[in-house]
Amino acid sequence: MTPNATATSPAYLNPHLLVEERVADLLSRMTLEEKVGQLMLWDAREEDLSFINTRQPGSVLHILGAKINRAMDLAAKNRLGIPLLVGEDGIHGHSFWKGATIFPNQLSLAGAWNTEMLEKVGRVTAEEMCPTGIHWTFSPVLCLSRDLRWGRTGETFGEDPYLIGEFASAMIRGYQGEGLNDSTAVLATAKHYAGYSETQGGRDSSEADLSRRKLRSYFLPPFKRAVKAGAMTFMTGYQSIEGQPSTVNHWLLVEVLKDEWDFKGVVVTDWDNVGSLVKQQKICANYAEAAVVALRAGNDIMMTTPEFYEGAIEAVKTGRLAEVEIDAPCARLLALKFRMGLFENPRRPDLERAAIEVNRADHRAANLDAARQSLILLQNNGVLPLSLSKVKTIAVIGPNADDDMSQLGDWCLGSSQHSVEAGKQPREKTTTVVDGIRALAPNGTSILYEKGCSIIDDDLSSLPAAVAAAEKADVVIAVVGDHLKFIGETNSTATLELQGGQIALLDALEKTGKPMVVVLVNSKPLVLPASAKRAAAILEGFNPGMEGGRAIAEALFGEINPGGKLTISIPVHVGQQPVFYSQVRGQHGTTYADMTQEPLFPFGHGLSYTSYRYSNIVLQTPVLKSGQSAKFSVDVENTGKRDGVEIVQAYVSDLVTSATWVNKALKGFARIALAASEKKTVEFELSFDAFEIINAEGKNVVETGEFELLIGPSSRDSDLLKASLRVE
Repeated sequence: MTPNATATSPAYLNPHLLVEERVADLLSRMTLEEKVGQLMLWDAREEDLSFINTRQPGSVLHILGAKINRAMDLAAKNRLGIPLLVGEDGIHGHSFWKGATIFPNQLSLAGAWNTEMLEKVGRVTAEEMCPTGIHWTFSPVLCLSRDLRWGRTGETFGEDPYLIGEFASAMIRGYQGEGLNDSTAVLATAKHYAGYSETQGGRDSSEADLSRRKLRSYFLPPFKRAVKAGAMTFMTGYQSIEGQPSTVNHWLLVEVLKDEWDFKGVVVTDWDNVGSLVKQQKICANYAEAAVVALRAGNDIMMTTPEFYEGAIEAVKTGRLAEVEIDAPCARLLALKFRMGLFENPRRPDLERAAIEVNRADHRAANLDAARQSLILLQNNGVLPLSLSKVKTIAVIGPNADDDMSQLGDWCLGSSQHSVEAGKQPREKTTTVVDGIRALAPNGTSILYEKGCSIIDDDLSSLPAAVAAAEKADVVIAVVGDHLKFIGETNSTATLELQGGQIALLDALEKTGKPMVVVLVNSKPLVLPASAKRAAAILEGFNPGMEGGRAIAEALFGEINPGGKLTISIPVHVGQQPVFYSQVRGQHGTTYADMTQEPLFPFGHGLSYTSYRYSNIVLQTPVLKSGQSAKFSVDVENTGKRDGVEIVQAYVSDLVTSATWVNKALKGFARIALAASEKKTVEFELSFDAFEIINAEGKNVVETGEFELLIGPSSRDSDLLKASLRVE
């Protein structure tokens, strides 16, 4: 029996009974008000926690540390003592816990193409969240990048549905550990379900112009993969599709997710989505009506809409909603709490343990490893790695060279999602680019640092000092990118140009004639000016986290060999949107009249300090019958003088389809280590459903006919070897 159970205790407190029995017993004892309260996820940032007794919410968020103990004490005093489920935004680390390990953002992590590393990121984050009293993280993001102006692009894994599903599944495994009763694990949340990233003009949460076929083709597959990976919570998007906000989309939440995919977890709305039905989207006249449509659409938990409480109760008492319609989502949540063992162990904060967990050396090492693997060398004329015998003076210039917040990016202390009063992550926990260069530069090397300009305004007062430093140097490291003001939720941009004085800075640095290495510290792809495109080298870090500066310095000095690859295309011009690689066939012409349609750097691109040769593609199954897997291999040789890691990519192209389809789609990849001069045979096996399309009726089908398998180092056609395959 549990510590609180006795021989005469109610059945729901008996851990030896089946979960279904415990749920039924507890539900039978609950009042309407208690049931409605369970469906509410309450914002607990205010000091006054009396709502826990007056509204009896099932879950809370934005509450940390000792304050959670107060909340749990209050919940234990409620009539039935139902434990709280405590959620928080652990997006790329324990975001809002001071001193926690903050990893690179999702887009940066994706550049490693390494599911084992992503699982480790999830595991470390869970290990740091759990002792602080958190049970549930609102991560990972499974949105599909489309218009790069969207402020939340950096929260995605990029532009490819297959990769997103693989990477998200890895993080889910890391977060959820050994299962629901693992006390070192947190619940993962697959978000935002679904189509939220298909914006108009890149504007956040605007109407998404999507058909059900388009959803099934590109946006839903990663979420289906997340169900298979065991994700126990799904979060709805803010946007609407064909006139229906995600919050009221019964087809999406019930017919597909719960019925077709057999999802057994809970669906939570995003922030005040039910309130938005009344206040912003204006499809409901009042909160009683909003409660009815939200519940009937399949939502189980309503995030931060306090008006839902009175609205739902009113709807039942006036006959617009049957109480049994509240019973079903309440039962789903209670079942989750029972399976997590929260009635026996509410998983209170252990702040002594938390102090140990968030300072573990192996967590910092995992963060550095993630930053190293995620770096992407976009361009290099041979200047990198820096020749230490020739380079004695280095000018480190740029607004992001020593900006810890730009390096950490969105969703951490100091970003827009948390109050200014909460402060920011300790500066000493973050190694900026200039910190890393100073730490790793050989003795006798002179490091000159100047900010050069601002990102948030056109102030160029520090430009002359930056130019003077560059003129004294043997090489210039120009660290540019974006700023928290121009990224994140609600912060979409009309342009992708470098903001503030950065273009003027790069132009001026180029005129010094000194070799220039451009280091990008940015949330999402940016359009680069001509001076940057002509740079000796370009290294992409995105938001590389607390250890990003060290990893970047190691790459500059050649201590590591960059091996990351883009999971998102970098455009030449903002007007090329959309520029993702998997375009649907059928366009007239191949270019714009005034410029190329090709990206500056395509999906899958990434260079190395060595070189690789692909050859000898061998297809073991040239004719594929229903249900068979396609087996094939390719030889990859390191033809350079340095050891390296290559990311081998396998694409499928269905040459003739009954409905329009993409030119090619990634279906497999392999991350392989190759010593200098080493050759390996890389083997692939693609399941039969890798050859599916979504036909005009919205059905998943593999059609007979000719296919091409394309294998190489990027999505660029000229980089790919081809083999023909026929499906019969």
